[in-house]
Amino acid sequence: MNNLKERAVRGTLVRICGQAASFALRLGSIAVLARLLNPSDFGLLAMATVVTGVCGLFTSAGLSSATVQKDTVTDAQVSTLFWVNMAVGAVLAGLCVATAPALVAFYHEPRLFWVTIVVAAGFLFNAAGVQHYALLQRELRYISLTVIETVAQVAAIVAGIAMALAGFGYWSLVAMAIVSPAVGTMCLWVITGWIPGRPGLVTGTGGMLRFGGTITLNGLVVYIAYNFEKVLLGRYWGADALGLYGRAYQLVTIPTDNLNAAIGGVAFSALSRLQHDPVRLKNYFLKGYSLVVSLTIPITIFCAVFSDDIVLVFLGPKWAETAIIFRLLSPTVLVFGMINPTSWLLLSIGLQGRSLAIAFVIAPLVISGYLIGLPYGPTGVALGYSAAMSLWLIPHILWCLHGTMISPRDLFLAVKNPFLSGAVAAAAAYLAQLYFGDGGYAFLRLLVGGLIMGGVYYCMLLLVMGERTFYFDLLAMMRKPSSLDGRS
Repeated sequence: MNNLKERAVRGTLVRICGQAASFALRLGSIAVLARLLNPSDFGLLAMATVVTGVCGLFTSAGLSSATVQKDTVTDAQVSTLFWVNMAVGAVLAGLCVATAPALVAFYHEPRLFWVTIVVAAGFLFNAAGVQHYALLQRELRYISLTVIETVAQVAAIVAGIAMALAGFGYWSLVAMAIVSPAVGTMCLWVITGWIPGRPGLVTGTGGMLRFGGTITLNGLVVYIAYNFEKVLLGRYWGADALGLYGRAYQLVTIPTDNLNAAIGGVAFSALSRLQHDPVRLKNYFLKGYSLVVSLTIPITIFCAVFSDDIVLVFLGPKWAETAIIFRLLSPTVLVFGMINPTSWLLLSIGLQGRSLAIAFVIAPLVISGYLIGLPYGPTGVALGYSAAMSLWLIPHILWCLHGTMISPRDLFLAVKNPFLSGAVAAAAAYLAQLYFGDGGYAFLRLLVGGLIMGGVYYCMLLLVMGERTFYFDLLAMMRKPSSLDGRS
């Protein structure tokens, strides 16, 4: 516990570096595959994964979070949870196969039958690695986790691009969905060296199962809320419209997903270790929250101001219609950057019930936004989504903080300087975009505009707002010699 702060900071550094690599790999694969495949290919896979993704939420059954959050855990408990995960994975794979004919009938798309059946294999691969991943996360062994995730991602991208070049079309995307969990789970078994024992009735397992069940239900409700628009677009506007929306959605959510993956796991693990030390937990959370918001704000500005050039560079000219969808979705980058950390707080201190209640309120609000925008196609849905999430931001934060050691004033003070710096940077980015107009190369406009915006933002944040001490302290801790893999 004494070196928890250093281990958490170093773990965050490792995860940020890993997610930076993941970000580059994902953008590169999107750019290549967008030029090799058609919007309908992406739309077809989205039709399948929107529904099979619901089943995918049950693969871990929330038991990885239960393993991480619990103060102490035994080998017998983890072994029992492993076999629960495997049983759930087998059931989900069977359900996925059984629903294939229903998907075909719903979307009027015969190709979905075999796509759905093949994707079902991913449930078994994922289930076999849930507890191994949780053990590494619990021990803050983030170098190992980062290496494993990168290897699995590279393997999936190589397989997908190779199949796309060979003319396999949408099957290249299906291959990517299977290769990644298969390679990742194999690496997890090798790195941990942990072999599960026999399942059994073990003291303490019941509480972990209840915790996991709440987390799973929470994830299910949130997943439906954030993916129901894809079902609606696929059903009423077809594969092409869904493909355009899906590419914009994936491109705009990459920064948030990577940032959450980089910091979220480390933050949850560290805060869980401090759940009985409210003073240190408050300090850690506020610093982590400030860091996340300060990184999210410039990303949001960049996406909103330079959306046309981003789409042109990463997707290509045939995806030009995606630019307006991308711009309309960009406010959600900031919203998720501000609400995702609150879930780390709630889960780490055992308020998973409140998190679930919040999810039940978010779902109808967001779905109402989709339905209002649906008659106007992908752009209408994107606008409805962003509007609903923006309206929900303040109530969400106030509800999450109610009765905890964190007050709204604490949170305001933590994000005041990044927001003021962001306002100045947004003005600089807008002026840069007006100056460059449509002349020259899109990549150069992005590069120069991004450098101007980022330079103004961080000069304001570090020099004018006086945040140098905070970031220099983080850098100093990162330089201290100790085991980065959490085993010191």
